[in-house]
Amino acid sequence: MFIGYAVVAALLAFALSASAFLTLTKNPQVVGNMTKLDVPDSWMPWLATAKIAGALGLLAGLAIPLLGGAAAIGVVLYFIGALITHLRKKDYEIAPVVVLTLLAMAALALRLLSA
Repeated sequence: MFIGYAVVAALLAFALSASAFLTLTKNPQVVGNMTKLDVPDSWMPWLATAKIAGALGLLAGLAIPLLGGAAAIGVVLYFIGALITHLRKKDYEIAPVVVLTLLAMAALALRLLSA
């Protein structure tokens, strides 16, 4: 199970890091999506920081199981919040959010099973 966690954690950490980079550099597509969801510009650095923290926590979870589990829980909650935000605004382009939520849930399950 540990190898499974390592693979899923690495993939999810990469996706979170890329998303954080695009958020911090104010990529037009990301800014457009955030604007469509009425997310204030002042939240962007905080959301990017949460993604970076999640990515680092997942990777640190390779050595410290408790930290990896905590990071996976945080990432799951982050993306559940994102999913709720999309649904409240009746924005049904949610495939990326659903995939990342499921990846985070898989990371959590694999971390718990490999501890």
